[in-house]
Amino acid sequence: MAERCSGILMHITSLPGDYGIGTLGKGAYEFVDFLVSAGQRVWQVLPLGPTGFGNSPYQSFSSFAGNPYLIDFEILLENGLLNEMDLKTIDFGSDPENVDYEKIYYNKLGLLKRIYNRSNNMKNDGMKEFRYQNKDWVEDYALFMALKAHFQMKPWQVWDQEIKQREGKTLKYYQNLLAEEIEYWVFLQYLFFEQWEKLKSYANGKGIQIIGDIPFYVAEDSVDAWANSEIVLLDEEKKPIAIAGCPPDFFSENGQLWGNPIYRWDVLEDRNYDWWIDRIRGSLKLYDIIRIDHFRGFESYWEIPYGSPTAATGRWVKGPGMKLFQTVTKELGVVQIIAEDLGFLTKEVIDFRRESKYPGMKVLQFAFDANIESDYLPHHHEKNCVVYTGTHDNDTIQGWLNTAKTEDLNYAKEYLRLIEEEGYHWGFIRAAWSSVAKLAIAPMQDFLGLDSMHRMNRPSTLDGNWQWRMKKEALTGALVKRIQHMTKLYGR
Repeated sequence: MAERCSGILMHITSLPGDYGIGTLGKGAYEFVDFLVSAGQRVWQVLPLGPTGFGNSPYQSFSSFAGNPYLIDFEILLENGLLNEMDLKTIDFGSDPENVDYEKIYYNKLGLLKRIYNRSNNMKNDGMKEFRYQNKDWVEDYALFMALKAHFQMKPWQVWDQEIKQREGKTLKYYQNLLAEEIEYWVFLQYLFFEQWEKLKSYANGKGIQIIGDIPFYVAEDSVDAWANSEIVLLDEEKKPIAIAGCPPDFFSENGQLWGNPIYRWDVLEDRNYDWWIDRIRGSLKLYDIIRIDHFRGFESYWEIPYGSPTAATGRWVKGPGMKLFQTVTKELGVVQIIAEDLGFLTKEVIDFRRESKYPGMKVLQFAFDANIESDYLPHHHEKNCVVYTGTHDNDTIQGWLNTAKTEDLNYAKEYLRLIEEEGYHWGFIRAAWSSVAKLAIAPMQDFLGLDSMHRMNRPSTLDGNWQWRMKKEALTGALVKRIQHMTKLYGR
């Protein structure tokens, strides 16, 4: 990001298409073409890992695997792995603007299983090479998913004692017993990465860089915690001793209980942060630029005793700080990283982010509180930052406009010189694009002027999240011209 540029936040699942969820197929390639036509140079996506409880991409079964929900059927049709009759008999959901995850789980994975069962021709040199190249993570992941199926998808902490503890003889027993199921999960990863690599190559060839997220923590029910239990704080029965969250604040009286296990940074330091190095190396195969969620956790994180009814009983604990990123640079060279530095920031956190030299984030939706002068106001921006109208965790701009306090709304109108004829949401985009920040990004919903019904996530809630999908007809020529004009006007 040496040059001033801009981009759009749009997760793969939100792309339009015929099979219930956005995929790595035609809709994704058309979105790349849209970005190019609109003068954009960045496409930001959410984590691409397989989603678990709540369908959140931030609670994944693996930090290394890809989400099989994103595998495209039309590409498999072209490859002769299925036929159109296979698709006509399956219900992927009736609402083209919302993902029905229950139907995707049962029906899409069910069809992929049938494809695997009749695809001996795919158990070829390409799949063998993929398995060998990714043996450091794909074998554990495939075994983990096969075991979850074997144990009725129950969390690994309640599996039989011997396999929960990964005893050697028991591991070999299940590797033999579930060999076919293990190969199925490897097969899905082979398909995912084959499709993703072609899509990313297409985007890069068109001058589009891809930003992708790394969640700070791993999920409790994940292969990361099961196969690498020594790097997270668990007791002898593999239950968390402490969990992650955030303290009480203006938005939450009791704080937030995220439930993720805490890292044992002492163990990771003794191992030269090998797991984190591997994680970032793996992410660099997926993305050109990495946004690390909850970056402040590397300086200090909120640790809550397991079983606490609220997050209020937690405490701040020091993280690894610059030692980790010095090791990253030593092992991987210069890595393009965006530091998600939102939330409660102490002087220590601010100094840490500046020492890292990674650009932080400025979210315009947080800027307009009539009672304070926020650091997110554009006149406080610096070049080495990324300005957003909002993120996946925020309301849409139109939703914010509809619900903001009168005094905050009037403040925004006056500061941004919002014009009703222009569309107030376009005024926010204009403010981001005109900022001195070297990168400006807005969610697709803000370009479309969509309200709260179309937001991606409501933090601390389980129902109704991660479901939004864009209408097929949304990407009009008029929209392309408007984005292109604003991008050219502000030198992005």
